[in-house]
Amino acid sequence: MDQIEKHLTRALRQSSGRILASLIKQFGNFDRAEDALQDAAAEAMRVWPEKGLPQNPAAWLHMAAKRRAIDKLRKESRHNAKDTLQAIADIEADKNEMAETDYEIPDERLRLIFTCCHPALSDEAQLALTLRTLGGLTVREIARAFLTSETAMLQRITRAKKKIQTAGIAYEVPGAEQIEVRRRSVQKTIYLIFNESYSAFEGQSLTRDDLANEAIRLGKLLYALDPTTENGGLLALMQFTHARSKARTNIQGQMISLEHHDRSAWDQTSIEEATELLATQLRAAQLGPYQLQAAISGVHSRSPSWEQTDWQQIAALYGALAAFDPSPVVLLNAAMAEANMGNLDQAMIKLQALAPHLENYQPFYAARAELHQRQGSFQSAYDDLTHAIELTKNEIEIDFLLQKRLDVAKCNAETKN
Repeated sequence: MDQIEKHLTRALRQSSGRILASLIKQFGNFDRAEDALQDAAAEAMRVWPEKGLPQNPAAWLHMAAKRRAIDKLRKESRHNAKDTLQAIADIEADKNEMAETDYEIPDERLRLIFTCCHPALSDEAQLALTLRTLGGLTVREIARAFLTSETAMLQRITRAKKKIQTAGIAYEVPGAEQIEVRRRSVQKTIYLIFNESYSAFEGQSLTRDDLANEAIRLGKLLYALDPTTENGGLLALMQFTHARSKARTNIQGQMISLEHHDRSAWDQTSIEEATELLATQLRAAQLGPYQLQAAISGVHSRSPSWEQTDWQQIAALYGALAAFDPSPVVLLNAAMAEANMGNLDQAMIKLQALAPHLENYQPFYAARAELHQRQGSFQSAYDDLTHAIELTKNEIEIDFLLQKRLDVAKCNAETKN
């Protein structure tokens, strides 16, 4: 039974997105599709131990779910008679319906991505619905990842599905006039999932590998279904960043800044894959912000050491990124690249100009503290680190900042003696 359960779990994790997408397309309802798949999984646990594992577990689940959905349609309403007959006809058209190795589940996942990430839904709803349907994560897993209760997460997902129904959001890939806006929503959602894994905002770890891997998997899926240069750039960016994740903490679990990473711990295979992928996008000469962010991350990832990093190239890339996104965060990173080129005074002027826009942004205070420390203004550095600590909820990051503040305090005391 344990082996059967493992096979079922693997099949659901690998194929639930494709199965749900097909069921939602056919039956036009998220809840009906999810209930049907759950019923099919329960049926598998009854049938597979007796009859053996099917050659194609995903195809078995797909066909079983379709039959269960049709059974419920028959029972629920006679008004669905036409739809029911059509669905029955579709199933009967599948002659080798149960376990043929060449059976292909219709791939409607691109429709599902664009539906889950419709701009009418909030960012939180897009994240939760994407992870639930395309990622195949349980409500409990999603709630744990975002540090909220299972009840609250279920309510969020339920509201998102209801919004899709009541707002009449079409289950389709949008037309050419809308696809660019909708594509940005999809990209943003996947990147938000990745950032949630990377920042681990409130917790005791710096990286949640499960969410990071899920975001990268969704990025690969998006690029395969919609191979635009920015989708490729997004995937490369996540691969570069995650390739360095193992070096972010030491064996004691303490945070290590990029400057002090053990670069031998970086995943060189992922870095090489991301480098090749990004090069392919850049050759198309259709530059966008994700490609530029990936290029910046690529410079870091290929640098043999902090001292040998090409800060001039990074500063130039941030300048190009600012043309697409002149946000205070981008300008902050550009200023820090300039500081690392040796232009401390000019970088500090730029940082001070950003202060009104980033007064609640922890990395701003950490960055300004770094510049104050380099300039020998230890008390100012201490004060900024205090602000950064107050704005941080991740315990490992707090410990890192506390240690930095302690080092600054020592330097400050030494200069006074």
